Amino acid sequence: MGLFGRLGTLIRSNINELINRAEDPEKMLNQVLVDMKGQLVEAKKQVAVAIADEKRIKKQYEQEEAKAADWEKKAMLAVRAGNDDLARAALARKTEHDELAATLKDQWEAQKQSVEQLKEALRGLDQKIEEAKRKRNILVSRQKRAQAQATINKTLSQLNSSDSHDSTFARMDERVTQLEAEAEATAELGALPETSLESQFKALAAGSSVDSELEALKQKMALTSGSGGQKAIRSGSDDASDDEPSGDQDGDAASEPDAEVEDLRAAEVDAQLEELKRKLSSTP
Repeated sequence: MGLFGRLGTLIRSNINELINRAEDPEKMLNQVLVDMKGQLVEAKKQVAVAIADEKRIKKQYEQEEAKAADWEKKAMLAVRAGNDDLARAALARKTEHDELAATLKDQWEAQKQSVEQLKEALRGLDQKIEEAKRKRNILVSRQKRAQAQATINKTLSQLNSSDSHDSTFARMDERVTQLEAEAEATAELGALPETSLESQFKALAAGSSVDSELEALKQKMALTSGSGGQKAIRSGSDDASDDEPSGDQDGDAASEPDAEVEDLRAAEVDAQLEELKRKLSSTP
């Protein structure tokens, strides 16, 4: 194959490829229907012309028959008048119209048959157009289903072959987990005790107050113990001056109430100390 032959083959193949790509089934079928409807319109025009010719020939045939019948009447009138020559001339004209009427009759019958055939063909073309419409609708529906299926398959293929969506979900999962951990850490920090300078001063002030109360309590206890001893000494000296021989017995009797008082006071002090410890333990 020569260079020009190969070049021609290449050009034709490219043109055919472009045509195949440009052939949209719906558009092509719509154009076919448009062409068929155009042919139907032209066929109707031709059938209308044929029907008009058939009617015109039929009318001419009827006119020639009427003329032949008229000349026959004229010949009969001439015969009655005894004018045979005039009757022969009238019959000759009648014969001419009869021959022409016969020719027109043949033409009319042929034209009438042709019109019937054209009408039948016209009905067949109309049926073909309706059938083409139904086929067009079916093919277009199949085309759209195929296109939709192709689009779905392409999308599924992209989803199955690409891990971009999975990686995005995994990355967002890690991000949400990080946010949750930060939220939990913030909650734990909020639950910790105050370590600021102000909180330290508050604790120091609370401790000083407790120490002051403890010192006051000790002084109170010391004063209470001192006053009880002095009272016991005074009562003992008075008893000894009144009755010296029974001094040991009175001293023993006086020491026993003092011991009970001391025990009660010690118990009271212990209770107060326990209460103080509870206060200290409850103080932050």
